[in-house]
Amino acid sequence: MIPTETLHRVQEQRRQFLLAARRYGFTAAVLGLGGGFLTDRRAMAQSMADEEKKQKAAKVTMIFATEYKIEDYVRYPIMQAKYKDNVETQSKGQIYVKLHPAGQLGVGAALAQKIQAGTVQGGAVSLSNFSPFTPVVDLINIPYWCGDNQRFANLVTSKAWNDEITPKVMAKGYRPLFYFTVDPRTIASRKGFKVIKVPSDMQGMKMRVPPSKLLQTFYRLAGANPTVVPWGETATAIKQGVADGLDPAIAALATFGFQDLLSNISYIRSVPDAQMFAANAAWYQQLPEDLRKAFDAANEQTQVETFAQIAPARTESMRQLRAGGCEFFNPSDAEMKQWVEACGEQRKEYDEFKVAFAGSVAAFDGFRKAANTQGPITVPEFKL
Repeated sequence: MIPTETLHRVQEQRRQFLLAARRYGFTAAVLGLGGGFLTDRRAMAQSMADEEKKQKAAKVTMIFATEYKIEDYVRYPIMQAKYKDNVETQSKGQIYVKLHPAGQLGVGAALAQKIQAGTVQGGAVSLSNFSPFTPVVDLINIPYWCGDNQRFANLVTSKAWNDEITPKVMAKGYRPLFYFTVDPRTIASRKGFKVIKVPSDMQGMKMRVPPSKLLQTFYRLAGANPTVVPWGETATAIKQGVADGLDPAIAALATFGFQDLLSNISYIRSVPDAQMFAANAAWYQQLPEDLRKAFDAANEQTQVETFAQIAPARTESMRQLRAGGCEFFNPSDAEMKQWVEACGEQRKEYDEFKVAFAGSVAAFDGFRKAANTQGPITVPEFKL
């Protein structure tokens, strides 16, 4: 259970945030919360004045939305405040970023749809939640070829990915700004359910999945019963036993408060729990060339900083999950071999997806080569 003192502190912080948002505006409140000066009236007033001045001076305003709180970066590597600063600095104040964190403008697939429609200029959404609108990104959910962090970083910074995948994403109304992963997906079991060590342990397990056909195929091969549950309803499904487990990365489980609902977290390293910072494609294309270049530079800068934040965010997440009673299981090499043999990308069941998303099985082999070729970003290896 969450300690009473911690619960009261969170409730008080939320009360202070809402008061500050009403008095100084939402953006100033966000910056005050992230900067630790939420209750300092002079600092908050100055922050509001600075933001109003910056927005007035800018040529372009970008509404950028996520489902994460600003301070979540300490356990979930999504650098919203840093992103805002990078864009505004690189553009010399010509692009003003108005942050809307914590699900203010929607979460998951609902937020992805708003970005596609242009009602929100940009945001961060998981690739699995983007997949209903731009199915090609579901390629990363074929198991055991780019699940670890380094291979994912290699893949999404490769020429093959950006030549082949990015145009297909743009055709669906999105401009990918950059991709990152929060770590590989896990299999996390609810309290009272067994630890999952090998695929046979999943027989009959009710596994909550995002709206990804590939992930559903993966868990069926493992013997589970995959059930699509909207992210906002997942905690309730776990509490009520409608689902026995879920598969987000360690950082996501801690960030969204699952520590009191889970008993075991198995680090099976199947697919990346990946995210994309994306803009509405039409909005991006109408930017003047000089601002597009500055904007692109800010995105590249933030991508590097985000990958660097994975390790410290994971450490803090594991601390919180253990405090809630969660235990971690790291499969042995022999156990990992069982996962790869039962569910890996070599299975014929994935050929239709390789053809649909990569164009052909041979083209998929090209992407696999890119994932195994060192790219510009190095991510330290991690094992439990």
